[in-house]
Amino acid sequence: MKYAVLAPVAANTTADPEWIAGFARHAEACGFESVVVVEHTVVMSRYSSVYPYDSSGRMELPDDCDIPDPLDLLAFLAGRTSEIGLATGVLVLPNHHPVVLAKRLATVDALSRGRLRVCVGMGWMKEEIEACGADFATRGRRADEQIRVLRALWAGGGPDGVGHHGEFFDFDGAMTYPKPVRGAVPLHIGGHSVAAARRAGRLGDGFQPLGVVGDDLRRLLGVMRAEAEACGRDPEALELTLGHMVSRITPEKAASLAALGANRILLSPTPTADLAAATEELSACAARLGLEAR
Repeated sequence: MKYAVLAPVAANTTADPEWIAGFARHAEACGFESVVVVEHTVVMSRYSSVYPYDSSGRMELPDDCDIPDPLDLLAFLAGRTSEIGLATGVLVLPNHHPVVLAKRLATVDALSRGRLRVCVGMGWMKEEIEACGADFATRGRRADEQIRVLRALWAGGGPDGVGHHGEFFDFDGAMTYPKPVRGAVPLHIGGHSVAAARRAGRLGDGFQPLGVVGDDLRRLLGVMRAEAEACGRDPEALELTLGHMVSRITPEKAASLAALGANRILLSPTPTADLAAATEELSACAARLGLEAR
């Protein structure tokens, strides 16, 4: 089992360079597999969209909470760490042009020596996505095409470059370097919907269900696996990341998530601006899980 830890954005410290670097270095020393960061390009002061992960329908973060750009933050952490994986959870894919994104992701991956993993989502805040220039209603089709563009640009080489002619993006002869260390950056799909599960089965390297448990989770995993098989893909080759709390995870609870097929558990820490308290919680969790310190 791999254990990832979410950078505690609710603590309003992820844009503090010494705080977040200290947190990431401690997670690395404890033996956690990766550190994961979130994204909101903008948070709207007024929105009618319903936040799907809280019964209130409202996002739990205050409007003025620091939410640094995830790729810039991961590039910074790449320079402050040496081994720990670097991941998004999730990157709001409709907010990004895939040609620019292909270069940014490959750059972070190359500079971190292949440590990047990207979990993308379609986004729930209509107002944010529209502010970034994309149409909310077509973001699913757009995302499918974005993923194809990313992989084509990473794979393409030679003097003729890469061409793509789709519904949303059109270009010929494009070349982008550097390439990702492993040939491509792993692309996982995050979300809580049937569409997300199908997209993971059809196009993803993995699936990260968000806010789904019990029978609903089992149904989504069945959808993902059925879609993978229908597309001639091996569902067992897709990584599954499930969530839990740093303070509550135990080996027994990890085993129950493994029984569902989890390869990785993404652990959410208790939000605190006290770095000593945050690192103590990580240390206690690592000891409880028997992680091997680096």
